[in-house]
Amino acid sequence: MLVQAILKSKATDGVVTVASTATISEASKILADKRIGTVVVSDDGGETAAGILSERDIVRELAASGSGCLNQPVKSYMTQDLVTATRQTTVEDIMSRMTEGRFRHMPVVEDGKLVGIVTLGDVVKAQLSELAMEKDALEGMIMGH
Repeated sequence: MLVQAILKSKATDGVVTVASTATISEASKILADKRIGTVVVSDDGGETAAGILSERDIVRELAASGSGCLNQPVKSYMTQDLVTATRQTTVEDIMSRMTEGRFRHMPVVEDGKLVGIVTLGDVVKAQLSELAMEKDALEGMIMGH
């Protein structure tokens, strides 16, 4: 299965972004309001990805330096070296890269443009769906349908 199938199955194809100049407090509010774990950092309204900021990034910084970090800009704590996928990346490849890198969100970028985001939950859901289809097909073969 390819990333393009996951993106098509998602309820929304938009990616929640925040400017690198936004404060950690502002980014935290977006995460809480949207009930998501990550925002992509983009200074051009979501056309390109400059970085990614997760709940984990914020919690680590709170533990290290206290609440003063909440007034700091996102660019101070975002991950800049993005691991990305394309629409043609396989689910297996994404699962492997997420597991090795110990992260749960992967921006989908093509020709330098941000086209979506895939989460570990999206990948698991896609894998379960594929397994269910294979099971149904095998049962149909066994039953002679």
